[in-house]
Amino acid sequence: MKKMSGNEIRSHFLRFMERKGHLAFPSASLVPEHDPSLLLIGAGMAPFKRYFTGQVTPPRHRIATAQKCIRTGDLGNFSFGDYFKSEAIPWAWEFLTEDLGLPKDRLWISVYTNDNEAYDIWHNVVGIPAERIVRLGKDTNFWEIGPGPCGPCSEIYIDLGPERGCGSPTCGVGCDCDRYLEIWNLVFTQFDRDEEGNYTPLPKKNIDTGMGLERIASVLQG
Repeated sequence: MKKMSGNEIRSHFLRFMERKGHLAFPSASLVPEHDPSLLLIGAGMAPFKRYFTGQVTPPRHRIATAQKCIRTGDLGNFSFGDYFKSEAIPWAWEFLTEDLGLPKDRLWISVYTNDNEAYDIWHNVVGIPAERIVRLGKDTNFWEIGPGPCGPCSEIYIDLGPERGCGSPTCGVGCDCDRYLEIWNLVFTQFDRDEEGNYTPLPKKNIDTGMGLERIASVLQG
């Protein structure tokens, strides 16, 4: 692994996404604009809700940000009807294993329970062994933050070793202990949820990823 400061990780991420055709967009304010459903920004996608729903046209259909959030700095790349799973998944793997140098054999993947498309990309295209891909339910692998754009997701975890675990023979991805750390969440934003909890397909399929800056820094810095 490459030891990097937080600033170096942030810069590497934005430059990587620029090479993939993204506009490196400045962080929005912590106080939401045009969004009465949120008190403060808690996720990198929150400032872009109107881009996802099609209410407003984005300056480019591929955007990457290092967004200030009330919970953690959020590194994210976004597609507004441009690319989808077949690009977002391999790019995430490329950034983590080639740019940051994370060991491939310590990375685990979760997918939404019935998302065979994401599973097939991880297994057949990226080459993740089947035993390191876990299917999880809506409480873990369906991302939503109140009303608005949402969808199933695929998360990338790193195994920090048995010394960080609980010692249970069933310990694995999804365990409450500290062994398997989620570092990046790839959200396949396909639906618009209303106040009553109804899900309507969005006109276009979108990508919303979020990687906690402090989490990936904690891995690279030991």
